[in-house]
Amino acid sequence: MNPEPPKDVVVDDRKINISNGDVNGTVVKLDDQLGAGFSDVEMKKIISEKKEDCSLNSVEVNKIGESNAKEVNHQIQSNGTNGYNSYMPAIKAQAHFPKSQPPPQPQPELERSQSVSLAESMPSIGKYIKDRSTTLSAAIIKRLSSLTEDGEDFVVKNDSLNLEVTEIKIPGVKVIVKLKSEDERFDLKGRITFFSRSNCRDCTAVRKFFREKRLPYVEINIDVFPKRAKELVERTGKSEVPQIFFNEKLLGGLVTLNSLRNSGELDKRMRELLSQKCPDGAPKVPVYGFDDDEDEEEEEEKDELLGIVKLLRQSLPIQDRLIKMKIVKNCFAGDDMLEVIIHHLDCGRKKGIETGRQLVQKHFIKHVFGENDFEEGRHFYRFLEHEPFITACFNFRISINDSEPKSPSFLADKLARLMTAILEAYASDDRHHVDYYRIGKSEEFRRYLNLTRDLQRVDLRLLSPDERLAFVLNLYNAMAIHAVITIGHPEGILDRRAFFGDFQYVIGGYPYSLSVIQNGILRNNRKSPYSLVRPFGNGDRRLKFAPAKVNPLIHFGLCNGTRSSPTVRFFTAQGVEGELRGAAREYFQNGAIEINLDKRTVSLTRIIKWFSVDFGQEKDVLRWVMNYLDTTRAGLLTHLLSDGGPIHFVYQDYDWAGNL
Repeated sequence: MNPEPPKDVVVDDRKINISNGDVNGTVVKLDDQLGAGFSDVEMKKIISEKKEDCSLNSVEVNKIGESNAKEVNHQIQSNGTNGYNSYMPAIKAQAHFPKSQPPPQPQPELERSQSVSLAESMPSIGKYIKDRSTTLSAAIIKRLSSLTEDGEDFVVKNDSLNLEVTEIKIPGVKVIVKLKSEDERFDLKGRITFFSRSNCRDCTAVRKFFREKRLPYVEINIDVFPKRAKELVERTGKSEVPQIFFNEKLLGGLVTLNSLRNSGELDKRMRELLSQKCPDGAPKVPVYGFDDDEDEEEEEEKDELLGIVKLLRQSLPIQDRLIKMKIVKNCFAGDDMLEVIIHHLDCGRKKGIETGRQLVQKHFIKHVFGENDFEEGRHFYRFLEHEPFITACFNFRISINDSEPKSPSFLADKLARLMTAILEAYASDDRHHVDYYRIGKSEEFRRYLNLTRDLQRVDLRLLSPDERLAFVLNLYNAMAIHAVITIGHPEGILDRRAFFGDFQYVIGGYPYSLSVIQNGILRNNRKSPYSLVRPFGNGDRRLKFAPAKVNPLIHFGLCNGTRSSPTVRFFTAQGVEGELRGAAREYFQNGAIEINLDKRTVSLTRIIKWFSVDFGQEKDVLRWVMNYLDTTRAGLLTHLLSDGGPIHFVYQDYDWAGNL
């Protein structure tokens, strides 16, 4: 059955009948309905006596140029609210960074007489444009009318959806086919909501289904909004997730969704339940800056030493002093502090010294040179908020968090759950692409920023080795995301130094940058690539958090936001070792090693070259890498290593572009 040409053409917001040849305008829109959306298309020229029906939802024909417009571009566009888009805006740096400006274009100088003649000629120019547009529109209509007489068409075809759209090829004209999203085709007026948790496979399946269908949805992650768990139980009678709602009506979980989809009843249920505007009884959409986050802040426990700290801040003479031939700013004498404590608590010197040590352990004060916790004598200390590094820390806001420090295990677990929820919502399924722009605007990220303030005085000594390893890995990846959002991706050597060295958090009373975390903690105070000094000097108290032995797998658990880095992920304390092995296996199987048996060449990721001291000799590296390769590549490496011949090593270029 041959498709009939469209009867009406909308030109300049009015309909024109093609058969009459009544054309006057430059924009032609053909409106109809199309059954579904598609993304990957291939052009296929077909000649057939039978043509299947095809309809265009919205075809916009735009004039693109009189001389160089010789081809027809077919663009398929479909927009989803929550789906991950292949296009993401680049993250821009802070406003105070200089912005590139286009080179100035020389402007011809006009005499007054020329300006007057130009103004007088404007009506003529307008008439010329109108005449040309009329001629173009007539050509378009003539071409459209002739399509039914031609024996061949160009077809855009998607085998997965079995769709065909006839392409109209008109020289100098671009045809744009805009497909309706799922909610537009069903005329959905209601809201789809589902409750979820981080690291839930069923929740991931539901999220993926809605994304593929391009259905807008609202996700309420219980790990992000813990007080919504009570609402989930009240509405469903259970705490299991996922739970899907169409407006205020409970649809069910993943099993119910798959059952309705397989039986073909899902579209019917959607039309029935979502054809009306969402009522007030439906689950509420989480609002940025509100919900239960403020309630948690109100419930924060006050530190028992806060009263003494406030008194010391008001009473002690804080000033700059010359100590050991160095000018030390904003410090006070330990003897002065001890006298204030004894007088305030009405206690002896022993009790006063013990109280001073508690203030140091809770990171309210620190020795100016880090020499002791607190001792009687002429020693000098300062408050954490007066440390020189504090204003450069991105988790510091005006003042130090004086609340009672939370359990480090609780904070580590909450950080992992929050950041996992962020990745599930704003990264591609394979985690190769991250939407930093939307993360920076999200409620989840706002809550993460609030969480980072609780790290200022946290006691990391209370973490077990596995908890500490998972926490430090997760902290690095979270800080890298924060750095990209705040200062942008590093583009040059100087930018990289600022990105890895200057972007800092204050954690447990000490500053931590990305470089300090990787080289000082995880690599046990080893030099970073091309550096002559170690991150920590002798006696640095952060050294006690470094592991006794360097685990080379940590390099495959760190993501710095570039294309060549491992994919971003967050680890659990219970399975961090196994998860690191999985990360290494994924990285090597995705191109981090290439083997050419004929040339006896092995191409390795540059990460191994940069941190060769962590991996050992090159042939030892190959034996180590075999544990993380598939059978085929492991066999090739075994052959190269066993025949005794020479092996040539090549290191791949590192792509510093962002993983957008």
